[in-house]
Amino acid sequence: MSEPVRTRPFAAFEWLLSTRYLRARRKEGFISVIAGFSFLGIMLGVATLIIVMAVMNGFRKELLDKILGLNGHLLIQPLESPLTDWKDVADRINGVKGIRLAAPIVEGQALASSPFNAAGVLVRGIRSADLDRLTSIAKNIKQGTLEGFDDGQGVAIGRRLADQLSVRAGDTVTLVAPRGAVTPMGTTPRIKPYKVAAVFEIGMSEYDAAFVFMPLTEAQAYFNRNNDVTAIEVYTDNPDRIDSFRKAVTDAAGRPIFMVDWRQRNATFFNALQVERNVMFLILTLIVLVAALNIISGLIMLVKDKGSDIAILRTMGATQGAIMRIFLITGAAIGVVGTLVGFLLGLVICMNIESIRQFISWMTSTELFSPELYFLSKLPAEVDFGETAAVVIMALTLSFLATLYPSWRAARLDPIEALRYE
Repeated sequence: MSEPVRTRPFAAFEWLLSTRYLRARRKEGFISVIAGFSFLGIMLGVATLIIVMAVMNGFRKELLDKILGLNGHLLIQPLESPLTDWKDVADRINGVKGIRLAAPIVEGQALASSPFNAAGVLVRGIRSADLDRLTSIAKNIKQGTLEGFDDGQGVAIGRRLADQLSVRAGDTVTLVAPRGAVTPMGTTPRIKPYKVAAVFEIGMSEYDAAFVFMPLTEAQAYFNRNNDVTAIEVYTDNPDRIDSFRKAVTDAAGRPIFMVDWRQRNATFFNALQVERNVMFLILTLIVLVAALNIISGLIMLVKDKGSDIAILRTMGATQGAIMRIFLITGAAIGVVGTLVGFLLGLVICMNIESIRQFISWMTSTELFSPELYFLSKLPAEVDFGETAAVVIMALTLSFLATLYPSWRAARLDPIEALRYE
C-alpha cells in the first residue's frame, strides 16, 4: 500500500475551499454581509487616506511654491548701519554659486483707495530687472505690462485687489502712507496717485489681495528712505538646502547683516500643516483598523458555522496547517482586494480632484473651496508614492494580522467535539 502524499502548502483545494467560503449561501448571508462591510471599510479607508495625504501634500507644495515665489529664501536685513551700500552688497551676493537672485527691496504699509473702495496693502519697491526675474509675477500678468516699469510712476497690483477697488490696468489708485512729509505741525500722511501699470494673479488670495509693487527709486522717495533699502531678498536654486548658503552669503555681504530664512519666517504655518497631516493620518487609519476588526468577527462567525466542515476535512486527512491556510486565504482575500480597489479609487480621484470639486460646486451651487479661506484658487493633489506605498502596506498588514487568530482557532478545532452534536 502506497504512502499517503502530503499536499504542498497553498494547494489548489485550499484556494477552492477559500473561494467557496467567500461566496456564502443563503443561510450564511449574515457572514457575507460582514465580509462585504469589511471590504468596503478597507477600500474606503485606503482611498480616503491616499486622497487626504495627496491633498495635504498638494497644499504644502502649492503654498511653498507661491510663498517662496514671491518672498526670498533668505531675508537680509542691516545691522549697525542702514543698507546704503545695497547695490554693492546685492552684486556680491548675486555672484555666489547657487544664488538665483538678490533683490533689494523697500517695504511699507499703505492704504490703497479708488473712487469705489479702499483696502490696506503692503507696498514693495523693487527694480524692474529683479521683478522680471520673479516668474510668479512676471509670468502671471493678466492686464497691462511691466515694460518700462522703472521709468514711469506706475504700480503692479494683484487681481483680487483690483477687483476689490474696481480698477483695471490704466486706471489710477491713490496710496496713502501714514508717515509722509515732516512739517512744523508734525508728520502728515503722504497721499499720491499712481497709474495701474499691470495686474497680476499668483493664485494665492492673500497675496493677490494685498501686494502692490512699485519702482524701487519711487518707493524710496515715497517712504522717506535716504538712498537705502529695507532689506535684500535672496532666492536660491534649492530652498531645502538653505543652511548651506548661509556662510557664503554672510561672507559675500561684507558687512554686518541679520539673516532670516524661509523656514523661520513661516515656521508656525508649516508646522501646523505637518501636525494636521500627522493627525489626519492617525484618524483615518482607524477606518482601516475597524475594517480589519470586521474581518476578525466575520471569520470567527464563519469558523463557528463551518465547524462540521472543518471536522470532516480533518478526518479526511487535512492538516491543521491546511485548515489554517484556508481561512487565512479567505480573510486575506477581503483585505487584499479591498486595498487594491481602494488604491485605484484613490489614485483616480486624486488625478481628477479639481474636476470633481468643480462638478460638486456646480451641482450644489456652492463654493466648496473658497480662495479667501484656503489661500489657493484650486484644490491641489500631489501623490507621494512613498506615502502611498506605506498606506497600502499598512492596510495589507492589518488585514493579514486580522486573519491570524480566527485561522488559528479553526486549525485548533477538535473534530470529535465538532461532530458530537451534529
